[in-house]
Amino acid sequence: MRALVQRVSRASVSVAGGACGAIGTGLLVLVGVAPADTADDIDWLVRKLVGLRVFEDDAGVMNRSLQDVGGELLAVSQFTLYASTRKGNRPSWSGAAPPEIAQPMFDRFVAAAAQALGKPVPTGRFGADMVVEIVNVGPVTLMIDSVARE
Repeated sequence: MRALVQRVSRASVSVAGGACGAIGTGLLVLVGVAPADTADDIDWLVRKLVGLRVFEDDAGVMNRSLQDVGGELLAVSQFTLYASTRKGNRPSWSGAAPPEIAQPMFDRFVAAAAQALGKPVPTGRFGADMVVEIVNVGPVTLMIDSVARE
């Protein structure tokens, strides 16, 4: 799994002009699923996200996690994280899992994140054209990959 993580003061996602999910302070996580991803990838990614120390402490040092600050997580499925631009100018999506694999994995990721945080995790709508609005603080943007474990 791949996750593009952004520290936000607020973020929202909508489909066809209607709001799907929104958060205040927390992490917007764009999640891509590969065909070989497993429950272990989900568990590792959720632990990493919940414990990721990207929020400032009283000294202004990024030393607090999502749990420490009581933050929220907004998850949005994003198959384009597995784009390949090696050949030509049109990206290839062959590295992304097909929807019949990706959607259940994304749903399991959301459920695991909600359990770890002890609160609901709002999402976009899988497979839909979405509008994601964010206020990225810092800015802080990180790419995390469960296969590389970084």
